[in-house]
Amino acid sequence: MNREEIIETLKTIIEPYSEDAAALADIDENTDFIKDLKINSANLVDIVLDVEEKFNIEIDNDSMAKMLTVKATTEIIAQKLEEHAGQ
Repeated sequence: MNREEIIETLKTIIEPYSEDAAALADIDENTDFIKDLKINSANLVDIVLDVEEKFNIEIDNDSMAKMLTVKATTEIIAQKLEEHAGQ
């Protein structure tokens, strides 16, 4: 799965939690979940849980704390997918 596919999948996961449809439409790697998409911290946890389920990966607390932007989240998902594939 490439970065664009991860971002598109991430977009569908984020959509129910975002209060800013215009910002969601313009999502890119620099998009910040809290500042740009107006997602609260409780919903960030829900997003991480949804990401784990959708991609069939486990995200540790350290990684979860870094998942504040699309770029960071995409990198973590890609890393976890690689680790999972290597097992």
